[in-house]
Amino acid sequence: MPVFVYVHTSKQVGDAEHIKVFASVDAAEKCFEENAPEGIAFEYEVLE
Repeated sequence: MPVFVYVHTSKQVGDAEHIKVFASVDAAEKCFEENAPEGIAFEYEVLE
């Protein structure tokens, strides 16, 4: 099962808003649409 990771590139590492992990593509897309100029989003497969 993949998760979707959003990295807010204008935030500093360690900032609570720097990285967000989503369980659904819908939630990730909403965040990306609201913040697209300031970040990137990608899919990441969860390892067992």
